[in-house]
Amino acid sequence: MNRGIWPLALAAVTLVAFGCSGREEPEEKPAEHARTASAPAMQVNWTAVEQALGRSGAPQPGDVYKFGLPRSDLTVTVDRIQLKPAFALGSWVAFKVTSSGATAMGDVVLRDEEIEPVMAKLAGGGLEVTAFHHHVLHETPRVYYVHIHGAGEAVALAQAVRAAVDLTHTPPPAAGTAASAAGPLGIDTARIAQVLGHSGKVNGGVYQVSVARPDTTWQENIVIPPAMGIATALNFQSTGAGSAAITGDFVLRAAEVNPVLRVLRERIEVTAVHNHMLDEQPRLFFMHFWAVGDALKLAEGLRRRWTKWTSGDRADA
Repeated sequence: MNRGIWPLALAAVTLVAFGCSGREEPEEKPAEHARTASAPAMQVNWTAVEQALGRSGAPQPGDVYKFGLPRSDLTVTVDRIQLKPAFALGSWVAFKVTSSGATAMGDVVLRDEEIEPVMAKLAGGGLEVTAFHHHVLHETPRVYYVHIHGAGEAVALAQAVRAAVDLTHTPPPAAGTAASAAGPLGIDTARIAQVLGHSGKVNGGVYQVSVARPDTTWQENIVIPPAMGIATALNFQSTGAGSAAITGDFVLRAAEVNPVLRVLRERIEVTAVHNHMLDEQPRLFFMHFWAVGDALKLAEGLRRRWTKWTSGDRADA
């Protein structure tokens, strides 16, 4: 993989984050959206939800409660790099309280033999499968990503998720995970955050940066916050000597897909373009990618590229 890919890759993030994508699409806000959004939310006992899932969650912005279910049981490699669970093997589910209970969205990482039994269990528990695909390429062994959605009583949704996850070898939360992730990463995360203009967090030995879209997403007359899986994600995993592998996905509107794809394909591997949801407004597309290079040089080059995008000088993109 060419080590000069980073400025190109993250220029695309800027294109998405600042809305510099060419033509603008009208944002749809039907009247019923406002009526539903103003309805009082129900109260949810998050302790009961945690008990139903068998692990602790954490509150997120936008009245979201999120749970991580990393596949630390899997040993997966790409380009001879072993993927950390927080890098590309992180199953998760997030809940948002609504006036009628809760809506749940998530992403379950599966091996081949787990796909059919898990899908059957999800359907039996009243959860929808909204997407089924790869996020990375050339991994060994192959893994798949099943996106899920459900609406109803929060504890019942959590029980349905756990019943499906229990059919996999997803381990329970491990004690000491946070402490083990606090050591040096081998990449200059402070400099990366400074140049990006977005600070990230260290999770499981991975530096994660999340960039929310500037517009609003609706589904079933509910505002879907970025914490429900619709923020552009950049995950940095050190490969030693200041270099890193990066994966994640750009969250794009239709008009943004090909401009971003053209930037990325100059020197970076686009691994998937697809939807994660079924009936969101506006329609969103998720562009997954993979790259390896010098993390600090990437960040330094990124600022120059961002200046071009935000100034409107995109002739050389």
